[in-house]
Amino acid sequence: MRAFLFVPALAATLLSSCSEAQTNQSEDSAMNSGTTNQSEQKGKKGKKNKDKAAAIANLTQVGEIAEVPESSGLALTGENGTFYTHGDEGNPPVLFKIDAQGNVLARIEVPVKSGDWESVTRDNAGNVYIGNVGNNNNDRQDLAILRINPLNPKIVQEIRLKYPDQTEFPPKKKDRNFDCEATLWHDGQLYLFTKDRGLGTTSKVYTVPAQPGNYTAKLLTKLAIPGEVTDAALSPDGRRLVLLAREEMFVFEGDNLAAILKAKPTQVSLKGVGQTEGAVFTTDHMLYLSTEQGGLYTYQFQ
Repeated sequence: MRAFLFVPALAATLLSSCSEAQTNQSEDSAMNSGTTNQSEQKGKKGKKNKDKAAAIANLTQVGEIAEVPESSGLALTGENGTFYTHGDEGNPPVLFKIDAQGNVLARIEVPVKSGDWESVTRDNAGNVYIGNVGNNNNDRQDLAILRINPLNPKIVQEIRLKYPDQTEFPPKKKDRNFDCEATLWHDGQLYLFTKDRGLGTTSKVYTVPAQPGNYTAKLLTKLAIPGEVTDAALSPDGRRLVLLAREEMFVFEGDNLAAILKAKPTQVSLKGVGQTEGAVFTTDHMLYLSTEQGGLYTYQFQ
């Protein structure tokens, strides 16, 4: 009798185990299939973006900035074929030196608290200026540009600034044009180009001296830009200015910077390359671009 009862029980147990195994196999298969599909979709998307970038005239992908979290600016180092870049808000205060393919050559730790670093530029004497001027909510009252010499990064000098036309922190949504992701050094001055988070139609141009101190920035002009500016680059001869935006750039030309700021820009689409965040000229006709996703590109002007 016990043997008779044991057989059905054993059969039930075996059936249950087989059913569970089949279920687990089905779940594993579904999970693997899902992972494969996601990988395939990601691969297809990446290939699609590269194909789009490859289709843009004069644009070439030259490398990947894989070790820098969300590259958010580009500047020359003074050594041929190398650049400075840095991570976006929320990343450690580190300045990276990279080569022309995006490989990290050095990490320079800056002894400050992490802020919202959005840009980097360099003067003719080798000083580097890091723009801690990101202001997404337009409510910051501690904006500063950090000046360091990469050979002695422990000494950090601050260029603290405020905008002459901001009286509310934050202002009304339509007036939120006090974020800045684009700075450049030129002739002893630092130029700041705002990112219009209110209407997305205007980039205001301010200047402050490239010397440590407390300043009220000078409002130079307002540029009609149908986009949100993410970086700025001036050619070595001072005759071409590029204002980078998301997957596009605006190109101004003139005999000097004063004339350039009065010129009408040419809009160039960069659709497909990713969130473009860094720009710097290496020659009068060669522009390097970086994206937050890690892409490194060159754009050849004629």
